[in-house]
Amino acid sequence: MKALRFYGPHDLRLEDVPQPTPGPGEIRIRPVAVGICGTDLHILDGTFSARPPVILGHEVAGRVDAVGAGVRNAREGDLVTVEPHRYCGVCRYCRLGREHLCLDKEAFGVHLNGGMAEFEVIPEGIAYRLPDGLDPKIGALAEPLSCCVHAMDRLAPRSGTSIGLWGAGPAGLIMVTLFRLAGLTPIVVFEPDAARRQSALTFGAHAVVDPLAEGWQAEALKVVGGDGFDSIVEAVGSPRVLESAIPLAARQGTILVFGVANPGETAAIRPQEVFAKELTILGTVINPFTHHRAVELLPALGLDRLGIRTYPLEAHPEAFAAQQQRLAGKVQFAPQGAAE
Repeated sequence: MKALRFYGPHDLRLEDVPQPTPGPGEIRIRPVAVGICGTDLHILDGTFSARPPVILGHEVAGRVDAVGAGVRNAREGDLVTVEPHRYCGVCRYCRLGREHLCLDKEAFGVHLNGGMAEFEVIPEGIAYRLPDGLDPKIGALAEPLSCCVHAMDRLAPRSGTSIGLWGAGPAGLIMVTLFRLAGLTPIVVFEPDAARRQSALTFGAHAVVDPLAEGWQAEALKVVGGDGFDSIVEAVGSPRVLESAIPLAARQGTILVFGVANPGETAAIRPQEVFAKELTILGTVINPFTHHRAVELLPALGLDRLGIRTYPLEAHPEAFAAQQQRLAGKVQFAPQGAAE
């Protein structure tokens, strides 16, 4: 089968590799739509650890092609999405019900072979059947949506309160949709790219601000009456954004770090400001037990508005360039050819 394998920084190869066979409790799927996300870019530039020569791809929707012995809940032909993690089950965090913080967790598409291939084998338990008639391109968004659902759980915002969001990429736009469902107002999005600012308005933001423009802080605070934002989400992965968020937070405000920053980067903050405002700074990572909820939400969110652009595996240089250069709302591979 054809597969995109990561060998090291800036070394991604399309190769012919043996077709995998499902073992007991496993299923084999034919990936139909597989997203590229910021984590994949970090893997390729060497700032996010992966295990060469792994097959990339952790945002996957595919058709069940074969089932191993003992499989009970998946049938050939099912369209499924993948919750792409495996946990040890015995560390302190797993036994406290915090599997996503597992000391030895492994991710499909990072440490274990993922979906940027013509076939992928996964444990039955991480496959979630998608609703009948759902576009597989939308189904592949279940993984980023599930991360956003967990972020909302962490943030726990109250309806009728204000929120600021840095970054109007695909995950940021999904977050805007969830903000609207949660009754947050006003929703203000900070984004330097004009096309992405327009997308944020299309998805339901009440106002957008260019953080590179003169006087942008005053413009943002004016929207919330000068008191600051009750909640702020950093969805860029930038220490500078975190530094900028603290002065814009309201008293007893909450700042959520959602974006993936480079491991070596640091942010300079004023502890006295965190103390005086009684600020809360939270992190959020992956998607513990939120994939089912994401699948339930998918049909109602209108995520086709993201503007999904698909590429064959053979066009991987162009696909990753489009992701890097923000040439599309969302970039996906269609490993079987044209998406269904």
